[in-house]
Amino acid sequence: MKVYVVGAGAVGRYLGDSLAKIGNDVVYAPRELAAVEGIDADLAIVAVKSFDTDGAIETLKRALNDPAKTTIVTPQNGVGNEEKLAAAFGADAIMACALTVPVGVDRNGQSEASNAGGIAFAPVGTSAHNWVLAAFGSTGIAVQSASDYRSLKWSKLALNVVANAACAILNVLPERLVHLDDVFDFEIRAIREVGAVMKAQGIAPMDLPRYPVRALQAVVKMPTPVAKAILASRVAGARGRKPPSLLQDLRAAKSQTEVDVLNGAVAAAGRAAGVRTPVNAVYARIVSDIANMPQLWAKYRERPDALGAEIRAEIARDQRAVHA
Repeated sequence: MKVYVVGAGAVGRYLGDSLAKIGNDVVYAPRELAAVEGIDADLAIVAVKSFDTDGAIETLKRALNDPAKTTIVTPQNGVGNEEKLAAAFGADAIMACALTVPVGVDRNGQSEASNAGGIAFAPVGTSAHNWVLAAFGSTGIAVQSASDYRSLKWSKLALNVVANAACAILNVLPERLVHLDDVFDFEIRAIREVGAVMKAQGIAPMDLPRYPVRALQAVVKMPTPVAKAILASRVAGARGRKPPSLLQDLRAAKSQTEVDVLNGAVAAAGRAAGVRTPVNAVYARIVSDIANMPQLWAKYRERPDALGAEIRAEIARDQRAVHA
């Protein structure tokens, strides 16, 4: 099988290397569009950050000799990437994907991954592409199939937002966040907002390899003190001292992050559905502001009171809007 990978970061390398180890011919796309050469690919993997999806589409348009014969898999975080790819190549060519294996890249640029987790797939169109599941299953990665790609991607989003944006804004690790009582109250509320937006859109949560998403949504519906006690131990145990993705981006002084397709997507979908999402809206706005103006970070680093004040002000604006 000929595999073309766009994005040679941790996820792209892990999936590409896993397929190469069982005998598949794997080619990684060059960074520069001018250097892209044509290829007859059976499978293409889009493993770039969401803000680079448009660039990945241009790469694929130039690279794929016959796009109609290529299945495109997208393990990207957030929501909206599948729709962009489907608009460019047709829904039947696209397979949504959610990877729950913790991955990284070692000093030599080689992928390294935990033995936990797995990968879940769902077709965007009507074509099932069962051979894709078989191909990845042959690598030893635990594979799961789903019928509703929106359920798949929103369920992964529900995981991605936990102890992510708040950690980035405050410049703290998850093990510290769970002990910031007021902020962790808002974290519970942010997860509840995700569930409310999913319900309003008619999207059911689904469990993913290693992660019982439905249990997470059930926990946050409990009284806040109970939810905090349960979730704090899970977050501290699972993520502890690992910087979440948005925090990594801010520490690397990146001008773009994926917050728009995570917390920002929750806020946007909430506005469209008439669901209030003040916490996710504030998270998305502040992370974007810090990425664009790094000096603004000083206002929030290790200052949960500053973040709390912003969220309370947003909640108050929401309440005034409701009663207007």
